[in-house]
Amino acid sequence: MKFNDIKSMAKQMGINTYRMKKADIIRSIQRAEHNIDCYGTDRVTHCGEGGCLWREDCLALAQRYAGKS
Repeated sequence: MKFNDIKSMAKQMGINTYRMKKADIIRSIQRAEHNIDCYGTDRVTHCGEGGCLWREDCLALAQRYAGKS
């Protein structure tokens, strides 16, 4: 999902996105939806949330960080 789409979604939920990074906005959305705010965390290694809106992007983010080690 594109950054502006994520910001728009957050604003519709009443989340102030000023100066927030993408990962922080997504975690704020997860909290607002009463979900675990796990986007981009180590939880990805044992995540079973197949229907998560952020899953594909989260897995790609984890792979990028794994490549930097």
